[in-house]
Amino acid sequence: MTLAVLGTGIIGAAMARNWLKAGTDVRVWNRTHATAAVLAADGAVVADSPAAAVEGADTVVTVLFDGAVVADVMRAAAPGLTPGALWLQCSTVGADGADELGALAAALGLVYVDAPVLGTRGPAEQGNLNVLASGPADVRARVEQLVAPVSAKVTWLGEAGAGSRTKLIVNSWVLTTVAALAQSVALSDALGIDPKLFLSLIAGGPLDMGYAHLKAPSMMDRGYPVAFPAGGAAKDARLVAELAARAGVDSSVVEAAGALLETAVQRGFHEDDMAALYEAVRSPS
Repeated sequence: MTLAVLGTGIIGAAMARNWLKAGTDVRVWNRTHATAAVLAADGAVVADSPAAAVEGADTVVTVLFDGAVVADVMRAAAPGLTPGALWLQCSTVGADGADELGALAAALGLVYVDAPVLGTRGPAEQGNLNVLASGPADVRARVEQLVAPVSAKVTWLGEAGAGSRTKLIVNSWVLTTVAALAQSVALSDALGIDPKLFLSLIAGGPLDMGYAHLKAPSMMDRGYPVAFPAGGAAKDARLVAELAARAGVDSSVVEAAGALLETAVQRGFHEDDMAALYEAVRSPS
């Protein structure tokens, strides 16, 4: 099997490496060539264009920023695509984006599986992503075998598009939770109370969560090694808010988190971890 990975950012590069470790032939492409080129040392074939990357590939995997970028890259890949190839679409593109990409897949003659992933840098590097797969039932076994080297779990959700909708439900919780954590840490700091006290008070009880202990140290140190970039989180917040509004669900909570993420981005934390929400909550002085 030859697999083409289009997009080698944090998640895409980790997935490519894990497929390479499993003995899969992997071609990679990224808009910033140098980002893909580092994977040559792991055994990947680095392509100069999307079309070159997908030529003859049985499976195409997209791990890109948003739906518009995915569509542009796949149109650029079109001359090299093999009719009937599997397209595993792992980017977070939102509900409308997933449906639009499904239509594009049909036009390109591809078998489309909408399969965004749950997990950040650590789980991706460890091969412990949760793949939220949705698509034709007759490729389910093939997809589950394909993603085994990159995932700890595959959740099959039915028709294409269900994966992207489910991803937004989960991300709604993630984004609003980290915004609430930033509020508590910033308030502790403003009141001269060690945020570690807050963490100790919730530890082990029903209010506790591992994510608080994972993200709070970055906020306390004001250093944000990236696992989930703030820029991508802001994009996801917009997608969640749009979907909620269309579904008739109040979107004010995620919109508030999104506004804080946008502030963090404007203050220069676009490529830092979304724990930089702290920088939007605290006083800029």
